[in-house]
Amino acid sequence: MSLEQKIMADIKAAMIAKDSLRLEVLRSVKSAILLVKTDKKSSDLDEDKEVQILQKLLKQRKESCEIYLKQNRLDLASHEKNQASIISNYLPTPYSNLELQELVNNIMKENNLYKKSDMGQLISLVMKNVKGRADGKSVSEVVKQKLL
Repeated sequence: MSLEQKIMADIKAAMIAKDSLRLEVLRSVKSAILLVKTDKKSSDLDEDKEVQILQKLLKQRKESCEIYLKQNRLDLASHEKNQASIISNYLPTPYSNLELQELVNNIMKENNLYKKSDMGQLISLVMKNVKGRADGKSVSEVVKQKLL
């Protein structure tokens, strides 16, 4: 079952359960997917693209939550945090820090990338291998630790 089909089924379930928060989040995810599908540049929506869409939505919710916390708006921050947790349920399980470090070590060995000047190349190789299970910020931090 594709992500889009799963979202549609969960929208129906949320409507029946009268879960307004889940329904709001799922509709925004569906909307983002439809926008990408109808874009003239995108030909097909594969699993990697779906994960990218979800990551983008999750990042937006986390950034909004941080802004609301800085402005001392705990009610809105809580709402954004709840939305982020719903979106994260549809993403693949993220790598732990230890798993990410192992992956970086393996890629470093395979490609002989040990210098600080190799950082950009190493980060791009790691990002291709994580496939939505880690964000760019955590990958960057681990790579910086390994190359210093």
